[in-house]
Amino acid sequence: MLEAQAINRYIGSSPRKMRLVIDLIRGKMVPEALNILHFSTKHGSRVAEKVLRSAVSNLQNKDEAGRTNVDTLFVKTVFVNGGPSAKRMLPAPMGRAYRMLKRSNHLTIVVAQKPVKVKQVSKVKDKQPVKKSKQE
Repeated sequence: MLEAQAINRYIGSSPRKMRLVIDLIRGKMVPEALNILHFSTKHGSRVAEKVLRSAVSNLQNKDEAGRTNVDTLFVKTVFVNGGPSAKRMLPAPMGRAYRMLKRSNHLTIVVAQKPVKVKQVSKVKDKQPVKKSKQE
């Protein structure tokens, strides 16, 4: 089974927000997943769509025959890992300051080709015609 992956690192949104987006496409066929991401209002859907298109392109480049049909591809694995957090200070009352974490994430998408189901043809031996006897 042919598969390829694409990784986008240091995305400027929290992993929690990105997981809301990628949970919508996990296990779906690629055209359906692209449709979901394209029309989603979430900010992370644009980044996820870009990474999904990159994974499909990687699979098409990997295929030596070059005949990969996008309709036969599905999202095999998709996950988000947390990236580094930038520490910032936020002014607080009475001269104090609160620490604010600006989180980032790493997105990985793996696409694969659906295995084609081949129908089993039963090999039934042709019976030889029965010879009629002379008695009939």
